[in-house]
Amino acid sequence: MKRKIIITSDGSTTIHLPGWNESYHSTHGAIQEAYHVFIDNGYKAVVKNELSVLEIGFGTGLNAFITLLETAKDQKKVNYVGIEAYPVREDELLALNYVSELETRNLSHKFEEMHLTPWNKPQQVTPHFTLTKRQMFIHNIQDLATFDLIYFDAFGARVQPELWTEEIFELMLNALKPGGKLVTYAAKGSVRRAMQAVGFEVERLPGPPGKREMLRGTKK
Repeated sequence: MKRKIIITSDGSTTIHLPGWNESYHSTHGAIQEAYHVFIDNGYKAVVKNELSVLEIGFGTGLNAFITLLETAKDQKKVNYVGIEAYPVREDELLALNYVSELETRNLSHKFEEMHLTPWNKPQQVTPHFTLTKRQMFIHNIQDLATFDLIYFDAFGARVQPELWTEEIFELMLNALKPGGKLVTYAAKGSVRRAMQAVGFEVERLPGPPGKREMLRGTKK
């Protein structure tokens, strides 16, 4: 499927799929959305000095990179696993402006390293951040009680409804440790009900720019 780089409202880039009229991040601001959903309401909500994070949709690497930046501030140790079926191409990677927009040019080599590191092999990117990328489909995830936090950043239910079903959220619930959390930009009633049906305790939270709400689920 054709993909192109676009600029979002906060000046940061994302990848747009014209055929689906869908983007990897919010067109209202890729960086703003990533911080609001995954850092402020996910990472900062897990009170642990060491945590394991699973990202559904590694994509541009933005969520992983800002998590790495947070570990440099708070000294938490993070074991980060990113799932991606269709990796970003090198030309697309070079067109992303997250390093400059985040004013982290001194870490540009780390952003590149995250994308260039081999698949399915843990890579210690910094003393506080270890990354494992898995090239696979979501429905093949078999982890049990492994993660403290899930960043659920799949394409929206409008274009890929099969990724927002009870079956998928049961896999997510199984992958979490007791008390673990899942955060997503989505807020549709069908998504909330699917999460609740498999056992998540679900909260509606204020959404990022351009969205009224988002969801956070906790494994009881």
